Amino acid sequence: MNFQRGKKHEEMELNLVPLIDVLLVIIIFLVVSTTFSRFSELKINLPTAEANSPDKKPNVINVSITADGVYSVNETQLPNKSLESIIAALKNSSKGEKEIPVIINADAKCEHQSVINVMEASRQAGLTHITFSTKIN
Repeated sequence: MNFQRGKKHEEMELNLVPLIDVLLVIIIFLVVSTTFSRFSELKINLPTAEANSPDKKPNVINVSITADGVYSVNETQLPNKSLESIIAALKNSSKGEKEIPVIINADAKCEHQSVINVMEASRQAGLTHITFSTKIN
């Protein structure tokens, strides 16, 4: 009901200026309150030293076993698969030292008995430090 005849109503309009002012204040607040920290790094001068590389490799005995059960000690293939030949090769490679580690490189498809033979031969040769090498995928 329009009780005031002849009086024109003002058209409603949306004033955007206060909205823009509020948004600008929010943006300024965010910019000021945000810390633009640089990744600080500690500058450390580490000491240097000169070291000579060792002249000789550490003594190890590498025993390899193929999938067919062929043994080789330090890349020298053994003539047969007997326990005595493995013991003789290990004693020959150790040169009388008892603390030399024996590294067993066995094929994944070789018989379990082949690995046990090398472990037994190492024990009989007096070599008690045995490790197994594995392949990293």
